[in-house]
Amino acid sequence: MHRSQVLNLLAVALLVLAAVLALTGPTSPLAPLLSPLSYENATLSIHDENGTELGTVDVRVADTERERYVGLSNTESLAEGEGMLFVHPESGSYAYVMRNMAFPIDIVFAGENGTITTIHHAQLPENPDNPQQRYRGQGQYVLEVPYGWTNSTGIHPGDRVSIPDSVAN
Repeated sequence: MHRSQVLNLLAVALLVLAAVLALTGPTSPLAPLLSPLSYENATLSIHDENGTELGTVDVRVADTERERYVGLSNTESLAEGEGMLFVHPESGSYAYVMRNMAFPIDIVFAGENGTITTIHHAQLPENPDNPQQRYRGQGQYVLEVPYGWTNSTGIHPGDRVSIPDSVAN
């Protein structure tokens, strides 16, 4: 085989590999067919520094890359006491957007021990096709709940989310 044939074969192999990765990644058009979403459910409680329970929320747990990417996109609404908990493999700085959202939410960042670090009251983006606004925070967990829920329950940074052992990494 000539060197040019080997290089051509290598180039084709790399293109095939790139196509496979693009079609099977978490944001690919085939992702829903290849791995349907299967959320675990859990109930979380939030307590103040004295241990007083401020609220509980039933959540769908997004603990895979694809589940975290999809999040509440294409969800019509959340009832009071419903939410989604995003579980990251490790504590860090994360940014969330309102991709394909139909309603505003509160976005609550919590550290690996459950201590709330940041709360955002996220409105719908002005241009839903381009959700530029990023809501940033530190932690390992991000809880999304109906807009204003943290205000109505009196939840603030420093309060603590009890993360069930079945959900914690």
